[in-house]
Amino acid sequence: MRTLWRIIAGIFRWTWRVMNFIREFILNLFLIFLILICVGIYFQINSANTPAEVPRGALKVDLTGVVVDKPSVSNRLSKIGRQLLGASSDRLKENSLFDVVNAIRQAKEDKNISGMVLELRDFAGADQPSLQYIGKALREFRDSGKPIYATGDSYSQAQYYLASFANKIWLSSQGNVDLHGFATNSLYYKTLLDKLKVSSHVFRVGTYKSAVEPFLRDDMSPAARNADSRWVGELWDNYLNTIAANRQITPQQLFPGAQGVLDGLQKVAGDTAQYAKNNKLVDELGSRAVVDQQLVKTFGLNKQDNHYNNISIYDYPLNDNNNQNGNIAVIMANGAIMDGEETPGQVGGDTTAMQIREARLDPKIKAIILRVNSPGGSVSASEVIREELAAAREAGKPVVVSMGGMAASGGYWISTPASYIVASPSTLTGSIGIFGVINTVENSLDAIGVHTDGVATSPLADVASTKALPPEVQQLMQLTIENGYKNFIGLVAKSRNKTPEQIDQIAQGHVWTGSDAKANGLVDALGDFDDAVAKAAELAKLKDYQLVWSQDEPTLFDALLSQVDVSVRASLPSALKAWLPAPMADVLADMKKQPGLFDEMNDPQNRYALCLTCGDVR
Repeated sequence: MRTLWRIIAGIFRWTWRVMNFIREFILNLFLIFLILICVGIYFQINSANTPAEVPRGALKVDLTGVVVDKPSVSNRLSKIGRQLLGASSDRLKENSLFDVVNAIRQAKEDKNISGMVLELRDFAGADQPSLQYIGKALREFRDSGKPIYATGDSYSQAQYYLASFANKIWLSSQGNVDLHGFATNSLYYKTLLDKLKVSSHVFRVGTYKSAVEPFLRDDMSPAARNADSRWVGELWDNYLNTIAANRQITPQQLFPGAQGVLDGLQKVAGDTAQYAKNNKLVDELGSRAVVDQQLVKTFGLNKQDNHYNNISIYDYPLNDNNNQNGNIAVIMANGAIMDGEETPGQVGGDTTAMQIREARLDPKIKAIILRVNSPGGSVSASEVIREELAAAREAGKPVVVSMGGMAASGGYWISTPASYIVASPSTLTGSIGIFGVINTVENSLDAIGVHTDGVATSPLADVASTKALPPEVQQLMQLTIENGYKNFIGLVAKSRNKTPEQIDQIAQGHVWTGSDAKANGLVDALGDFDDAVAKAAELAKLKDYQLVWSQDEPTLFDALLSQVDVSVRASLPSALKAWLPAPMADVLADMKKQPGLFDEMNDPQNRYALCLTCGDVR
């Protein structure tokens, strides 16, 4: 018996030793991995601080993902994160509009850069004013005498917009230039809410304030349809006119309408590439190998990788122009406006107000540019930003608003204190209106036998999502919404030197393009960010100046977490979609594209100045 126990004890003893060995081995491996990561980060940061040598050849503009005013992660940290964690999520990558433009303009003056190649197969798009601003830089590059070549297996509408600035466009013989027009689509939930017995209490002011229509209807109202048709049509006309001028053809030849496209394709037996060439949308058809041979002849052969001499726009070192001793502060308001601190993709009222305050109190800052690219959001947060911007102007510092793709509703609210407003012809602005939504589920609970009851000292205190909304609360909400709208048009009237009655005629939630906004007196001039900078310098009487880009730099840890998060989001939806019926997958995709309804809505009074359809043009 002792022998048996001795054997069992020996087995347990050796098992325990093996487990300890494995545990220590794994911990040591983990420690070594962390050390290697830290060493890698150290060398990456050092290499990022060391200017890279630019080889002679082409600047390869191989944009991946989307172009935005303000990426969630800075360009430098994003580059380090990609090198450490890979680039499997390129389609979700965010690129800084201003970094792209600065790279193109710097390359124009760079003696080592003899031309440019646009490889846009992974470019997912940008709003139209951003495309126009990049196009302006491309035209400057081309006018300098350096050629631009565009290559692609196929071109989306956003990709083709940039490609149209090239001297020569190549297309694969099996490719396509996908021109189809613009459209907006939103989901409507009235019947769903009725079936779920959810009570939606909607409070609004503005005939065209369509952000609440999904709660009230199963389709778009005639007023909203007419208004949206106007600005969507103007955006499409701007798109066609720019490309037609670049390609030296007529807008009708560029896009002859749906039937015209069908007739043209029938003549070439459905050959989309030949159709594009016949209609002068592209210059040459050819495979990647053929295109590469032509580029080698133009830029020379890089014997190390057997490709033409080039440097990617992501590897091209930008000169450091962020001089903290500059004279003009640039502050970004990019995304939906929410109360509190800034989060990725959203404008934090407290964060933006603090940035404006710092610029106001900094004696070296002589003017402020507020770059607005927002569909609006919380009235409370918008007012926090507006008040701080008004204080800066009262302190004697000129304030210029540069409008990007959107400066609607709350985005226009925060623009009202400006000394001068510059908008792109394709900016979506206006949408001057306010709404509030409170959903209650008392009927849903009643259907399953759950009820809520209690006591309250006042009907105003008896508010819960599980109970019917008291009439007094409904009246209170409507009064506050009407008061908010009155304040909104009053602010606009004062800033634009008009009467509230005049503003009310062009308000009511109506969305305007920049061109219409200029005609209606809502903006001062049509132009881009460069024009806003020039105006700020003029108002501040500055001849020599530097821009100070005011933004909170995320830590490297934030960058790494962001890269991991994007990688997960890039792979997870596809895995989930594989298990969903096609209609359900499409519904989920559309739900994600509706700003505001599914984001964090945290206004303390449930009041929102938000344009729902402004960010849903595709």
